[in-house]
Amino acid sequence: MERTLIIAKPDAVQRGLIGSIISRLERKGLKLIGMKMATLDEARLRTHYAEHTEKPFYAGLEQFMKSSPVVLMAWEGFECVESIRILVGSTNPRQAAAGTIRGDLAIGTGRNLIHASDSKQSGAAEVANFFNDDELFGYDKSEYEHVYEGHERE
Repeated sequence: MERTLIIAKPDAVQRGLIGSIISRLERKGLKLIGMKMATLDEARLRTHYAEHTEKPFYAGLEQFMKSSPVVLMAWEGFECVESIRILVGSTNPRQAAAGTIRGDLAIGTGRNLIHASDSKQSGAAEVANFFNDDELFGYDKSEYEHVYEGHERE
């Protein structure tokens, strides 16, 4: 099973959309294995967004991400990174398909509600960056037999 990180950004927190975001991921059949609210500091943001720190938009992104607490979530599931990227939708919400989180709930690129890991490798690294092992919970989810075929549960 893959693991991936979701960050419900300040706009999602302020607009009261955390429950809606969680609900969409749960309905897909994914398993929430860790969740906490946090205020992100400059050091954590520079590490997380390292590939963007020299880009012109980074200062605004950092300021926005520090403007309110965020909700950090670790999710697990069969090929969950790809599934979540589809559910989240395009970075630009105006180009995101209807039915996606961004397509239905956001309108501006700078306020697109959610961060989702972009690969299996970044998902594992990002979960490890934001969660200690004792903050992640392994448990049997009985619905898996109704969501996954046998080989997908391994």
